[in-house]
Amino acid sequence: MNSARRGASAALLLVSLAAVSGRTLAQAPTTTQHHLVVPADRIQWKPLRPGAEMAVVSGDPNKEGAPFVLRIRYHGKARIPPHWHPTDEHLTILSGTFRLGMGERGDEAATTALAAGAYAFVAAKMAHYAWADGDTTVQVHGIGPFVINYVNPEDDPNRAGKK
Repeated sequence: MNSARRGASAALLLVSLAAVSGRTLAQAPTTTQHHLVVPADRIQWKPLRPGAEMAVVSGDPNKEGAPFVLRIRYHGKARIPPHWHPTDEHLTILSGTFRLGMGERGDEAATTALAAGAYAFVAAKMAHYAWADGDTTVQVHGIGPFVINYVNPEDDPNRAGKK
């Protein structure tokens, strides 16, 4: 490879690493690689809604423009009512089967079953819903803020008991 191509390849690699790590090019490490390792037993799960827990694996899902990775773990039968997010959502099914449907009505017959290893992309502001009939873990990644807006505000577990 000639030196001009090597230089262009190195520059592209630095820009790619900066984008993946959430750093600007000026902040990218020059002598060492930045990395993060999160052992499974160190993941801190917190309640999300009945039958579901959420854990932030990396990044800050609440910060605008910040990349994040989080996991959602469903126990037994779980229904996620129609909702949408202001940013794109990327889903990877880590275990179990996750049934994903699009639209403002939770129609189980209109879902697509996604087994472990499957990936799904849901565009920003697209109403969608999901089902898990058994223990299922889903990894979500995107750019913050990660906000859940329920089509029917009464479905929001944070509103429980509020009128």
